[in-house]
Amino acid sequence: MPIRKAKISDVREIQKLIERSAKKGEMLPRSLSELYDNLRDHYVYVEEGAAGIIGTCAMHICWEDLAEVRSLVVQEEYQRRGIGSKLIEACLSEAVSLGLYRIFALTYRPGFFQNHGFKVVEKSALPHKIWADCVKCVKFPECDEVAVLLEV
Repeated sequence: MPIRKAKISDVREIQKLIERSAKKGEMLPRSLSELYDNLRDHYVYVEEGAAGIIGTCAMHICWEDLAEVRSLVVQEEYQRRGIGSKLIEACLSEAVSLGLYRIFALTYRPGFFQNHGFKVVEKSALPHKIWADCVKCVKFPECDEVAVLLEV
């Protein structure tokens, strides 16, 4: 199966994928330390015959009833092939299996998430706890990301 949980040996490659998108302002960068600390959150998409990891996404538990889908990135040449959707589905499946029925994301592509049942919400509808990562962002406090929420 091309989607699997990330392994220690994937961390540097995951960071490179995220870094490419972060440099374009599409997401927050993640340090190696952060990725090692949260490795169990990450899924990767790999394809036989392809060089390395094609895509990654994380499902981060925020609270007893809330999770965040974060760091979704697919290599440019593999986009629009359903890989991002498969990564999201893996994260959502895990969230539900853990008993998490509210999943959110902060995104510049709300339409993609809306195609998966998420609804656009006001950022103020999300608990303050989720903003811990936001203070690291160069755009803080003038965030232009869109908050989306899925209630399963």
